[in-house]
Amino acid sequence: MALDLKIVIGGEAGQGVQTVGFVLAKAFSRLGCHVFADQDYESRIRGGHNFFRIMVRDSQVCAISEAIDILVALNRESLALHCSQLETNGVAIADGNLDPELSRQYTILTVPLNDLASEKAGNKLMSNSVAIGSVMGMLGFNFEILFGVLKDFFKSPELIEPNVKAARAGYDYAKQRYDRSSNYDLNSIMKIERMLLNGNESVALGAMAAGCKFLAAYPMTPSTPIMEYIAANAEDFATVVIQPEDEIAAIHMAIGAAYSGVRAMTVTSGGGFSLMVEALGLAGMTETPVVIVEGQRAGPAIGLPTRTEQGDLLFAVHASHGEFPRAIFAPSTAEDAFWLTVKAFNVAEKYQLPVIILTDHYFATSYFTAEKFDLSGVYIDRGLPLSEDEMGKLSEYKRHRITGSGISPRALPMQSHALVVTDSDEHNEAGHIIEDAEIRSRMVAKRLKKLEGLRKDMAPPHVYGPKTAEITLVGWGSTFGALHEAMSILRHQGLNINLLHFTEIWPLPAREVADMLSNALKIYVVENNATGQFANLLQSETGIKISGTILKFDGRPFTPQYIINSLKGLLT
Repeated sequence: MALDLKIVIGGEAGQGVQTVGFVLAKAFSRLGCHVFADQDYESRIRGGHNFFRIMVRDSQVCAISEAIDILVALNRESLALHCSQLETNGVAIADGNLDPELSRQYTILTVPLNDLASEKAGNKLMSNSVAIGSVMGMLGFNFEILFGVLKDFFKSPELIEPNVKAARAGYDYAKQRYDRSSNYDLNSIMKIERMLLNGNESVALGAMAAGCKFLAAYPMTPSTPIMEYIAANAEDFATVVIQPEDEIAAIHMAIGAAYSGVRAMTVTSGGGFSLMVEALGLAGMTETPVVIVEGQRAGPAIGLPTRTEQGDLLFAVHASHGEFPRAIFAPSTAEDAFWLTVKAFNVAEKYQLPVIILTDHYFATSYFTAEKFDLSGVYIDRGLPLSEDEMGKLSEYKRHRITGSGISPRALPMQSHALVVTDSDEHNEAGHIIEDAEIRSRMVAKRLKKLEGLRKDMAPPHVYGPKTAEITLVGWGSTFGALHEAMSILRHQGLNINLLHFTEIWPLPAREVADMLSNALKIYVVENNATGQFANLLQSETGIKISGTILKFDGRPFTPQYIINSLKGLLT
């Protein structure tokens, strides 16, 4: 029987919900399973309701489910909120003191989490490790693998031993009282250890592989972990990481580093990006390559700081005053995030412009299993740098020389044979301030000329399912997992449907996309915002008429079932 396991851990902030979820996900990935996990938490240090969802399969998975096989309820509220999602043969693990009505309706395994933690580990705070062991005991999971994960997670000996004892107590307790190992043949899984990493970590790894040597950022959910991850590895990769006083300083520092020839980036969220837009224009005017990660969350203002949304797309396309080119990427998986970040740095330097990577809270904080990245495929493109010999032959270096491609040969300020001049005012080819109308027109056209080459370098959307179908679903960025699974289910139900998914968003390869959509009878765009931003962009750029949209803007991500139900409602 194919492995398809859905686990939810629920509790309040401070109960270790994320610890239980991460350790379980890591253990399954180490066994060789495919794992996808997301977390839902409120913007508070203690209290509220948090939960961590884990999907485990023996084939690729990158979407959440509305149904649950195993619920780990660390408090009574989690039982009340999630028991209704249990499958017919699903089971909940709880500490006791249960609602009698819930006990009559659902299968609940009572595990004395606090008592076992106090008895076996000497500390009831380790009840979450008891919960971890209880899940694995029910499933007949190899405890030695779990032991290795706990050892790596807790690191220090004084924490490893009691947590392992607590987990073992939960494991034995659940295995003796509710052994479900016959339902899930975990021994048949290929023992291929996969990486388990979230979207933020994938971006950080891509930046380091691309040779990013400078990062300046001010902390802001959900992008802060990118800064933290790179800072933790800064010494090994000879990278400078700075936290300045605000986002305005951060992007200016990144632009300054990039101007001097260093691959540089900044990371933020929508509110921080709002503060950066004037400096984004500075990068556009001075033709300075810089990479900006914008982790979208629900707005405006503070909005829902720990919730997700795809509400900043048109903002990113049009941010800052004036007209200048930029590229926008939106990764959909961990692999996408790694390779698109590498490409972002290459595109930034090749075309000498800012590149924006749009993630969102859901993507940034969700965990994916992935094969190890093949670093031999990392290619570094520095664009058109001038060598010392080439500069020595020039009578005068013009930083903004007009060329057929719009890209000027680039010298760096510290090189000996060139005087590098640029200005944030409009300037001539040499970089000096001008007011001349003709030169102004020529310089605007020069910068926009880059779009011709850039558009050719943008990869077209991926097609999933048949190349042509009566119904085409269209999505971008983090909606991929839910869309792909929804499409697969609908095709199995007999619907003639495919999926067109975008990760390289702007500039849109409009002609190619129009050709790809020309045979679709009905086109539905699915996105996490209220106004159908990508649908509007797609229509305006290609002239293709969209049949309808499936929108979600409550701060929560799509599930496959939500998309299926919404589409069926549109088709009836």
